[in-house]
Amino acid sequence: MTDNSGSQDAVMIERSFDAPVDLIWQMWTDPEHFAAWYGPAGATIPVAKMDVRVGGTRLVSMEVQTPNGPMQMWFTGEYREVAENERLVYTESMSDEKGNVVSPSDMGMPEGHPTTTEVRVELEDVGGRTKMVMTHVGIPGDSPGAAGWAMAFDKLAAHVEAQSGR
Repeated sequence: MTDNSGSQDAVMIERSFDAPVDLIWQMWTDPEHFAAWYGPAGATIPVAKMDVRVGGTRLVSMEVQTPNGPMQMWFTGEYREVAENERLVYTESMSDEKGNVVSPSDMGMPEGHPTTTEVRVELEDVGGRTKMVMTHVGIPGDSPGAAGWAMAFDKLAAHVEAQSGR
C-alpha cells in the first residue's frame, strides 16, 4: 500500500509474540491493557479512552518524568479500520485533555511535523504465535517517536508474557 498524501516518513516495526492473536488484539484495543504497555520506558498512561469501532474516537494521556518535573501529553484520534484480530488503523494527533487537536509546533515539535499521523497494526497467526507489523505513517524513522515505539514494544512483550503465563 502506498501513501501519496504528502510525507512519506514512516516507522515500521515488526515483532513476533509467543501469544495468540486475540491476546495481542486486546493489548491494542482494551484500555487497561493498552495503558499497561504504551509509551517509552518510565511513561505512564493515566487516561486511555477507546471506542474501538470505525468512526470511534480515542483519547490517551501519557505522563513522563522530566528534569523539570512531570510532563503530560494528550493524543486523540479516530479509528478508520477495525478488523478484529487482523487489522487496526487509527489516526493520531496531539491534543488537549478534551480531545481538541493542538498544533505540533505549539507542543514544541519541529517544523513540518504533521498534525495528524496514522497508525496501522496488522496481526497474523503464525502457528499459535502472533506476527505484528505496526506502521506509523507521518513520523520519521529516526525520530523520538520511533524510538518510543521500540521501547513500548519491549514493554508490550513483557506485559504479554505476564498475561499469557509463559
